[in-house]
Amino acid sequence: MAETMPKHIAVIMDGNGRWAAARGLSRSQGHLAGVEAVRTLVRECRTMGIPYVTVYAFSRENWQRPKTEVSFLFDLFLRFIREELPELLRQDIRLAFMGEKSDLPFAVRQVMQLAESKTAGCASMTLTIALNYAGREEILSAVRRAVADGVPADSLTDERLRSYMYAPWLPDPDLIIRTSGELRLSNFLLYQGAYSELYFSDVLWPDFGPAELQEALRSYASRTRRFGKTDAQIQSGE
Repeated sequence: MAETMPKHIAVIMDGNGRWAAARGLSRSQGHLAGVEAVRTLVRECRTMGIPYVTVYAFSRENWQRPKTEVSFLFDLFLRFIREELPELLRQDIRLAFMGEKSDLPFAVRQVMQLAESKTAGCASMTLTIALNYAGREEILSAVRRAVADGVPADSLTDERLRSYMYAPWLPDPDLIIRTSGELRLSNFLLYQGAYSELYFSDVLWPDFGPAELQEALRSYASRTRRFGKTDAQIQSGE
């Protein structure tokens, strides 16, 4: 299956609240269960040798949620990073972040910087957490910074624009997975996901385990990635 294994999987983790409500639990308990699903995803991808995994943890639109929930999410994030950092180092996993960092609480930015610095030399896998992220804002920000640097319009190539994005070193996702039955990208990796394969699962995120991941990978492996080419061009290797 190596030839058809994605190198970069990106995940829109959706359904924590509904998972909790269906069990008579609080939304906080749903988010706690969601963190366990992240641990499972990272472990499985590391075992399979998938080098890049990106998860959509907190969008810019999520600031509209109740303040108590937002506060809990950041506390949970801090706990997750502090608890997982030793394991990430042991597993040789680099931790990176993408999003608008300046709006985040000081303690969150401190932990992000520490985690990125500590794991910078890890090379077996990269886990990127999209935090305070919005795809449209990322594109606008990149263009604004290019203009501020005096980049001429006719010199603004795809490669140059990417250099101004949050994580210019990150390859485009081969596969974008969204859970909970929702069929939209929700402002996630709009530029990078132009040719990504999309997989939508009805399973709520806390229940998205190894079996569901394997199903997504089987779906990916069954597809022919065209990138605008015809079947004849693909078969001829053009």
